[in-house]
Amino acid sequence: MTPEERLRELAVRHAAFRWLDERRAAGKETFSQDDTSNLTLAGESVRLMPTQQGIWKPGQLGAALSIRTVYRPEGSERPYDDAVGLDGLYRYKMRGTDPDHYQNRALRAAMHERLPLIWWLGVQGGGYSPLYPIYLVGEERADLQFVVDIDAVPQPDIVWPSVELELEPSYRQQLTRMRLHQRPFRAAVLRAYQTSCAVCSFRHGDLLDAAHIQEDGAGGRPVVTNGLTLCKMHHAAYDRRILGITGDYEVQINARVLHEEDGPMLRHGIQEFHGKPLMVLPERRTERPDRLLLDERFQAFLDAS
Repeated sequence: MTPEERLRELAVRHAAFRWLDERRAAGKETFSQDDTSNLTLAGESVRLMPTQQGIWKPGQLGAALSIRTVYRPEGSERPYDDAVGLDGLYRYKMRGTDPDHYQNRALRAAMHERLPLIWWLGVQGGGYSPLYPIYLVGEERADLQFVVDIDAVPQPDIVWPSVELELEPSYRQQLTRMRLHQRPFRAAVLRAYQTSCAVCSFRHGDLLDAAHIQEDGAGGRPVVTNGLTLCKMHHAAYDRRILGITGDYEVQINARVLHEEDGPMLRHGIQEFHGKPLMVLPERRTERPDRLLLDERFQAFLDAS
């Protein structure tokens, strides 16, 4: 690849990242193939997502632009056995059994040229959530897989330890899996709650979190029924046992905080929600919060009161 060709590749990719940044800043977390087709980026007509296959290289580019992993419920069979290695890096399976299949060559070109890609992760309920930029940092031909570095991916909901830390291998694996789950989990939960805080209906997507009911450390699964869309303030209050939510979807405020006297933020932002039902719930009953998980979390709230 000539320097001019590589600059063209980078221009299209950076324009794609800007396009995604703009839409995510406006609250869009889940994308369809139609959403990402017929785009004009850096003067090129480009599609960002594969159609049938898992690897996508636009005709005008010399290397793959994106990869895709479809959503599968936990425990179901997957078409490819992708996994996290002991080094904490993800493995993405090659197409088929021929390492020199044209799609595998397209990924290899991105790896050799250190070109960033988009990884489309299937979201529960439909659509895909983008991880970007990711890089391919190696291949293991005997196992028909590429090694993926997602360390460049912005993950504001997760505190990622410094790469200089020496992490125990199984812990590094666990952290990488968590990072991979977080983006599609967020997208699925925000979609279900129509990008609105469940407690107060605040709608600015960049100030909303996908909160776990049963926390990661307690084995919480990254599924919609284990999630709530909460604004930053109500998420922090929920995590600190200032705010609780019953299995009947009612908000309760810690008794000590309920009787504090402070400014309008405490009064209107926290105390006035005491005894009120959640303002927003998913329209689909199958996506509403798991009542048993809420009850378990609410008991922890009561124990801390």
